[in-house]
Amino acid sequence: MSGLDQLRNNGVVKYGERLIETPQGELATGERSTRNRVARSILDHGPSTVADLAARLGLTQAAVRRHLDTLVADDVVEAREQRVYGARTRGRPAKVFALTDCGRDAFDQSYDSLAADAMRWIAQSAGGGERGEAAVAAFARARMDAQAETYRESLEAAPPAERTEALAKALTADGYAATAKSAPGPHSGEQLCQHHCPVAHVAEQFPQLCEAETEVFSRLLGTHVQRLATIAHGDGVCTTFIPRGAGATQTDTSASASTAGRNPA
Repeated sequence: MSGLDQLRNNGVVKYGERLIETPQGELATGERSTRNRVARSILDHGPSTVADLAARLGLTQAAVRRHLDTLVADDVVEAREQRVYGARTRGRPAKVFALTDCGRDAFDQSYDSLAADAMRWIAQSAGGGERGEAAVAAFARARMDAQAETYRESLEAAPPAERTEALAKALTADGYAATAKSAPGPHSGEQLCQHHCPVAHVAEQFPQLCEAETEVFSRLLGTHVQRLATIAHGDGVCTTFIPRGAGATQTDTSASASTAGRNPA
């Protein structure tokens, strides 16, 4: 079982509804729980030595090293050379262990629960039912309107035939790993594909987020668009069809990039 799945199902954060199989030996000895405590201690206190972790958790250094070996193998933590400030003492600097980006992401899933709770509070405060749904939709539109303002400048600076690509690049900078390409088949237009969605787990419960996003795409591109698939509904990619027109490029384009500029939910 991977270290990421362990962290996501440790009672602190939730990651979907998957059932994770755990070796019987780990269930009996609490190995998984202890590894989660080791990773959590690094998250709370920053890069730590084996001695630091052992003292904080009340474990032997040998036990800490064993758990760290597993966490390193699962790409949850990584070993680094400890930074030394001031005069360096004799001998090699102590090795410290820090969370990797993957390890930190596993804990960041707890924000999904916070965001979903906030959306439910909005709905309940408005009276629930249709009023609650309308309040959530209003919030989703306001959120996307604010986000759209950061995209508008990029689109207005691009020629009309390149605005879908410009939108894909702007979305990529916000963590959506977006691409723009000509739509396959007989239809004349483009597909805007988002290969990652920072709010997918919340959008599963509140589709108003996806609907507001689609409305914003239409306004930014100045044409009707059609959402074909969403990650929130279980599809592999969020796909939006853009008919040939004001926002469409004339040739295949790609705006794929890394998700370094993450947009926290």
